[in-house]
Parts: sequence; C-alpha cells; structure tokens
Amino acid sequence: MKILIIEDDTTTREFVAKGLREQQFVVDEACDGHQGLVMATSCNYQLIILDRMLPALDGMKVLAALRATENTTPVLILSAMDSVEDRVAGLNAGSDDYLIKPFALAELLARVHLLLRRTSVSKKEVTSYEYADLKLDLKSHRVWRGGALILLQQKEFLLLQYLMEHAEQVVSRMHLFEAVWSYHFDPKTNVIDVHIANLRKKLEVESGESLIHTIRGAGYVLRQS
Repeated sequence: MKILIIEDDTTTREFVAKGLREQQFVVDEACDGHQGLVMATSCNYQLIILDRMLPALDGMKVLAALRATENTTPVLILSAMDSVEDRVAGLNAGSDDYLIKPFALAELLARVHLLLRRTSVSKKEVTSYEYADLKLDLKSHRVWRGGALILLQQKEFLLLQYLMEHAEQVVSRMHLFEAVWSYHFDPKTNVIDVHIANLRKKLEVESGESLIHTIRGAGYVLRQS
C-alpha cells in the first residue's frame, strides 16, 4: 500500500509519515501543492493525504485538478478550517474524508484504514450481499427479506449495506456516520439512531426476527439471535 502525503508543515508531515510507516505503509512526501500534484499524477497511490492550505498550489486546486483528470484515488483532507461549511466544501470538491487539525494519530490511522477498506471492497466489484434470509442487490438498489421486497430510503439502504459488509462485527456509530454521511461524526446527533430504528422496523415486518442489534456503548451488529 502506497500513500502520498502533501503537507507543507514539516513537523506534521514527518509525524504522519512516521505513523504510517510503522503500520507498514510505503509513504512518499511532498511539501507543496505543485510538487504534490506532479507526484499524484505520475505514480499509482492507494491514498492521498492532502493539506488544504499549501504553498505553490492550494490543496483545493490540487484536488480539483485530480478529479478533473478522473483520478479516483481516495483523498483525505487535513485542515485547521473546522466549520461545517469548510468541511462540506472539501467533501463536495471530491475528497473522501476531512480531518480537522490538530488530530490524534490513532484517529488518522483509523480513517486511513477505513478509506482503504472501502476502496478494496469497490475494486472487488461486489454487486450483492446476502445474510440469513436477507439479500441486498447493489445494481437494482433493492432489498429482500425472506423473498419479500423491502422498500428502503437511500440512507437506510446505505446503512444496511455497511452492516452487511461487516456482518457479525460490531460497528461503532462513528464508523456508520462516516461511511454513510461521509463527514466528521457529531456525537450529539441522533440521526443514526433514528435511521437504524426505521430500518429495523422495516426488516422485521416480514419475519418478526430482528437482525440488527444494539450493543450498548459500542454500536450495532448485524447477526442472528
């Protein structure tokens, strides 16, 4: 796995690079936007960690240039710009995640692994998932329970997809939020709980047996009782 870090602050860049290398990643470093863009377009990386404010070429312009050339390499933006508007702008510009400075190395590494897992799954061209009597088809965007069609809203479908991808694994609310809503988790929001409750009700209509279980203090798990 090869990762490119585009960051002008030497301390931050070396701190991140050291942490990634300890995780057995191959890491290249660029200290400005122009150098970073050249490296990103001339080598095959599995992930790019991109500072938003860079000399020579702004990070947002680097991102725009990459996406304009249909470069789909996952991009994790690092930025001290922490307003909701800033995060949304970064995500709408084509980034896959947005991490606010200062940050803990453990959180950065968790986000890196999450993005790489997503990429790995997509490359396998999975078109459907099955668990127990539950089936989810990505091409038709449909879900069946015991052969009966279940109508789901978009976010409910994505939540179920993530749970089925990680069947019998406890997944945290933070990971669900970031996987489905694609921006930084707000611990005060109850949006996940509401969507999970609605999803659970719809899935229980046909069989009455619950497959989505709440693990207090940890998250949710898809499994048979």
